[in-house]
Amino acid sequence: MSEPIFTNDAIVFGILLISLGFVFYTENIKTGFWAKFYKIVPGLFMAYFVPALFTTFRIIAPEWETENAVGEVVKNESQLYYVASRFLLPAALVLMTLSIDLKAIFNLGSKALVMFFTGTIGIIIGGPIAILLISIFSPETVGGADFDAVWRGLSTLAGSWIGGGANQTAMLEIYQYNPSKYGGMVIVDIVVANIWMAILLIGIGKKDKIDKWLGADTSAIEELKQKVSKFTQKVKRNPSLTDLMIMLAIAFGTVGFGHFAASYLSVYFSNLVTGITSEVWKNIFTFLGSSFFWLISISTIVAIILSYTKAKNYEGAGASKIGSVCIYILVATIGMKMDLAMIFDNLGLIAIGLVWMTIHAGLLILVAKLIKAPYFFLAVGSQANVGGAASAPIVAQAFHPSLATVGVLLAVFGYAIGTIGAILCTILMELSATL
Repeated sequence: MSEPIFTNDAIVFGILLISLGFVFYTENIKTGFWAKFYKIVPGLFMAYFVPALFTTFRIIAPEWETENAVGEVVKNESQLYYVASRFLLPAALVLMTLSIDLKAIFNLGSKALVMFFTGTIGIIIGGPIAILLISIFSPETVGGADFDAVWRGLSTLAGSWIGGGANQTAMLEIYQYNPSKYGGMVIVDIVVANIWMAILLIGIGKKDKIDKWLGADTSAIEELKQKVSKFTQKVKRNPSLTDLMIMLAIAFGTVGFGHFAASYLSVYFSNLVTGITSEVWKNIFTFLGSSFFWLISISTIVAIILSYTKAKNYEGAGASKIGSVCIYILVATIGMKMDLAMIFDNLGLIAIGLVWMTIHAGLLILVAKLIKAPYFFLAVGSQANVGGAASAPIVAQAFHPSLATVGVLLAVFGYAIGTIGAILCTILMELSATL
């Protein structure tokens, strides 16, 4: 939490954009070291990893502490991730969804849902198995009594890794984990989830080899990509200033409407949920009070509606490219949240998280091999659980911009089942911790 060299968001934003420019420039060098480097490491991973290095060496930071004039500790926080996730992400989803072929998305088949639910099951069983395994070597790591019990804290991870932030908060309310120790669980969430996302991004660069090993049939995905590419070529044109302004108007006009509608819907449903007498059902539906949930849902719905209008033709003027710019900025701000030094802050809890995520990953790989599911379904099914609506579209669009909506739809579904799945996982974790 020490103060970084640069704290001004305008300067930090410039540093992040320079890092993205460096990645794109070096990725397009076709000979020498960089050509060999990017055959192994995908550019999207570097867009995430370079900002993480800047944070690790305290050049920049997502948050830090300072002392005011009277000696009080003041917590400071960069607003770049908030801006990227609340403004650029929904705008990107709109621009990338304009050319969507919803029928072709559904034609991808049931394997996307199978892999999503496999990911969910992997999180549900992974928690209790991780507790059992770690307890063999370090029983104190999974111990604790009453509201300090580690399984209570891990319940918040289950909420986050199946649903999202709203589900995580719901689990904290349900199981009343000691707030003073909650920060340790947040560190585990950030470190483990980001390590797994990094692994998935690296895998995207080797997706052809992975699909071949899985014996996957990628014809439906390739057909969708080709269909979108053919449409793009058909309507392709050099964008005029008018085109660019209209695309920005469509994107950020939708974002504005999304924020407007979300502000009312989140309050309405929050009040509705508060009136539920059953505490169990109240916490299950907590996600409906999340303005971010409604923002992403509304933006996606509006974009799907627009895909049935002439707005679809703006794909030819580069709508998805502008959307990709927004996504890469979001990736950089997510990378900025990752301090690699945090891995050493609480090795015991980090070990639980890593074992937990390994079980999740192992189950996904096993099922993908059995049903011959493409790596795309494995990666997006996992991130729709672990990363939620903020990172599932990032992983999906890395395969092709037209696939970003698949990530969003699965992630939104994750919000709906997040608390239920997390409660089931927590019951199993409590049993494992008390054996």
